[in-house]
This record gives sequence, structure tokens and C-alpha cells, in this order.
Amino acid sequence: MAFSELIRIFVPRMKLRNIILKVLMPLVLGAGILYWMYRGEDWQTIMHVMTSEMDWTWMLLSFPFGILAQMFRGWRWQQTLEPVDEHPRVSTSIHAIFLSYAASLVIPRVGEFTRCGVLKRYDGVSFPKALGTVVTERAIDSLLVMGITVIVLLLEMSTFGMFFRKTGTNLHSILQGFSWAGYLVVAICAVAILILLHFLLRKLSIYNKVRATLTGIWQGVVSLKDVRNIPLFVCFTLGIWLSYFLHYYLTFFCFDFTADLGLGCALVTFIVGSIAVIVPTPNGAGPWHFAVKTMLILYGVQDEKALYFVLIVHTVQTMLVVLLGVYAWLALNFTKVKTTS
Repeated sequence: MAFSELIRIFVPRMKLRNIILKVLMPLVLGAGILYWMYRGEDWQTIMHVMTSEMDWTWMLLSFPFGILAQMFRGWRWQQTLEPVDEHPRVSTSIHAIFLSYAASLVIPRVGEFTRCGVLKRYDGVSFPKALGTVVTERAIDSLLVMGITVIVLLLEMSTFGMFFRKTGTNLHSILQGFSWAGYLVVAICAVAILILLHFLLRKLSIYNKVRATLTGIWQGVVSLKDVRNIPLFVCFTLGIWLSYFLHYYLTFFCFDFTADLGLGCALVTFIVGSIAVIVPTPNGAGPWHFAVKTMLILYGVQDEKALYFVLIVHTVQTMLVVLLGVYAWLALNFTKVKTTS
């Protein structure tokens, strides 16, 4: 697959205004939050932590779960495409997933369109139908995350209560201790979410004008009831999120200041980070750092060490996404286009 063709899949007919809003704005937002968080930090100290104080064994052990999560997503996608009479190759589906995550590092949220474009290009899968199944997947994942969030918050309520009792902290004191910069970051994230919703609604209004596209999307949405093996679909869905969690949780053991925090802290920070990436920045850069760092401090991690943790973990895991994307692009270059009879 030529690079120009890859660009056409990533950025289909984007106008200059859309490029500015969808590429530059997320980059500026993420960079602004990261600058605010790490201004004045000693980067030599961070490098020392990475090279001398960090146990890379646990980071390497987390990589297979990061890869497995995306593979589970590819296998599950196969299931949701079958009821709409689309049968892409397993390898193409997985490569499309790898590539979609890498694409979203360049343009947030473009990965959904990228992976559908890959299947259309190589296996002749209907783009609207594929996009419809993506909508189905996102709905299922959102429901699962909301359920896990409620359970985790209920289980960890005692931890939050103990923290407030020991420190004498209340909502008023929290608001007083929040700096103007903190309020600014929260406000920027809220505005970014509103802008994202605006563009999603505009996209939907465009699809409303195209009956064929709407039909394909609807077929994908209702395809879940026709999935041949529901237990396997459930296993794939749970496997995706369990793998994501283990990919994150194992990194706790890379540092002595997070190794003993426990499963509860890992679950809370994982859920908070998963919600934070809704803000449209590349791989959640900025909002994810801010959210996870804040929760780690709640569990007693020093501010500076929490900053080190989120920067190192997010950077390394993002590099894994890049490597998988490069691998997928190379693999697709050796993939023959599927001919339809």
C-alpha cells in the first residue's frame, strides 16, 4: 500500500478548516496540558528514573497484553461483520485494527474510519456496513466501561472516605486548593468534549442525507442480535478490556512507588484514564496524564513521582501503538487485494 493511498484512507477529503480543527487543535490541547503539568521539571531526573530506577521487565511483560487487546478486537469485529454478509480475512481485520490505533495518534477518532477503509480496500467490505458494526462495538464497550466504573467506585468508596477522614478534606477545601490553571485545564477539556460532540452530530447529519449509507449503518447496529456465537462475543469483549487492564496494571510493578498500591488503585486509575481519553487528543495525551496523576496522588503517591509514572507509561505504550501501526502498514503492502466473484 503506497503512502499516498494510506493518506487517502486516513484523511478522506478533509478541508483545510477540518484539518486545523481535527489535527492542530487536539495537538495544541494535548501539548498545552502536558506543558502545564511538566513545566519546570528536571528531564535529566526523568531519564534517570527510566534508565536506573525502573524495572523494564514488567513493562516488557505488559506488551503482549497490549497487542492481544487489539487482536481480540479484530476477532470480535469478524463476528459482527458476519451477520451483514461481510467476510474479511482475519489477518486483514487485525491489521486494520493495528493501523487504526496508529492513525488516531495523528488525527483523534479517525481510526474508526481508517479500519473500515482498509477492509474496503483489501477485502471489498462495504464501508457503511463496517462503520455500522464499529458503532455497535463502541456502544457495547461504553456500556461495559460504565458498568465497571460503577462497581469500582462502590468497591473503593471506603478508600475515598478514609482519605477524606484522615486529611479532613472536604469539597470546599478541594475547590479552594484548585489553582486557576487547574480550573483552566478542566474548562478546556469540557470545551473539547463539546466540540467533539458538535462534529459527531454534523457527521450524523451528513449521513442522514445518504439513505444507502444509513441503511448500511443500521444493518451494522442491529447485527449484534444475529451474531452466531454470543458466548464467544462476550469472551472477546471481556478479553479486550482484561488485556487493556493488564497492559496497564503490570506497569505498576515497574516502579517502587506504585508496586504496592494494589488492585483497587489500579482499577480506579484505569477507569479514570479510560474516561479521560474521551477528550480528543492523540491517544489521550494530556487529559490521561492529568486524570491518572490526580488519582495516584489520592492514593498517596508523591506529586513528582506520579508525574514520572504517567509520562513514562503513556509514552512507552504509545510507542507500542506506533510500532504495531508500522507493522500493519508493512504487512498490508504484501497483502493481495481480495477478488470478489
